[in-house]
Amino acid sequence: MPIRLSVVMIAKNAADLLPDCLASVKWADEIVLLDSGSDDNTVELARSLGVQVHINTDWQGYGVQRQRAQALATGDYVLMIDTDERVTPELEKSLRETLSAPEPGTVYSIARRNYFLGRFMRHSGWYPDRVMRLYERSRWQYNDNRVHESLECRDAKVIELKGDLKHLTCRDFADFQRKQLAYATAWAQERHQNGKKTSLTGIFSHTVGALMKTLILRAGFLDGAQGWLLAVVNAQYTFNKYTELWALNRGFSKKA
Repeated sequence: MPIRLSVVMIAKNAADLLPDCLASVKWADEIVLLDSGSDDNTVELARSLGVQVHINTDWQGYGVQRQRAQALATGDYVLMIDTDERVTPELEKSLRETLSAPEPGTVYSIARRNYFLGRFMRHSGWYPDRVMRLYERSRWQYNDNRVHESLECRDAKVIELKGDLKHLTCRDFADFQRKQLAYATAWAQERHQNGKKTSLTGIFSHTVGALMKTLILRAGFLDGAQGWLLAVVNAQYTFNKYTELWALNRGFSKKA
């Protein structure tokens, strides 16, 4: 029997992103979208485009929501993507070839090409930015992390696919900053609940380290103006994470 592919995604207020995203994976056997409470026309639009839409507004983080979405799929393999990602023609070809004769127990990684303020980055740690997104539905699933969730596949063989996954990471700077702050807060709350602590020294050493890592170690300076700006943004994000953790440790911020 042919291998069936389920494209699985989670979404909230993504109506402006959905058409191009869905067009890039329309060849899949099924597309499953789990909505977490959109107040735009995400749900209606997705259904009109033939997507299997489900709704769960009990938000417990990205990891749990991905687990729920995967549980709704029926394909042999899952391709987990986000609404701001697009499968390129070269990646589609690689996916089709792989699914014609997949290796059991193998997880397949995909290179993401991340977009930042008018440019698809080539350095800065944002390319190739490999993520494990194609895998057997019955064998693997995502962990429970509220943010920066990842596929639990420690013992799996990993094969790199050809072709890129375009990721529209930052189309609007203000919106990107709001998301970064939300991620930083969730990260700090999760670490605080797990008993993690930090100090003023830790805050500033991690912040400076993030700046230098992006700009120098990951050659962000080769990405021009966007590389320099991204280095500062990464440092700011790191500062927010550790400062919120410091505040939570001392009772200066509200717990989740």
